[in-house]
Amino acid sequence: MKSFHLRILACNRVFYDGESTMLIFPSFDGEMAIMADHEQMSSAIEVGEIRFKTEDGTWQKAIVSDGLLKVEKSCVTMLVYAAEKPEEIDAFRAEEEFEKAREQLSQKQSIVEYQISRANMAHAMARLRGAKSSINI
Repeated sequence: MKSFHLRILACNRVFYDGESTMLIFPSFDGEMAIMADHEQMSSAIEVGEIRFKTEDGTWQKAIVSDGLLKVEKSCVTMLVYAAEKPEEIDAFRAEEEFEKAREQLSQKQSIVEYQISRANMAHAMARLRGAKSSINI
């Protein structure tokens, strides 16, 4: 199967830099998939789980925050604030972050504070799902 170069960059590290045959990521209207020779495009990435298939046929998973994706001729670059493998996520800490975000949403806030709280809750929920999926594997 034909491959493309995939680079996943988070604020604190290069999460992945190698060849891939397929990338599935969450976008505004659902999941999108990228394969080799995909048309050039840019897209927003939503908080959630990404999956990508390496050249040897193994699937890798990661929990990502929101960001941007750019598809060029034979290279896909994904820029996100945070990217974690499910096994790297501390389930206890993820649960605490979820509860804190839920508490913040229940308080009276400005519109900006409300949007930040919603984003924090979405990220906490994605991390919690990722932590639980690594335990179930």
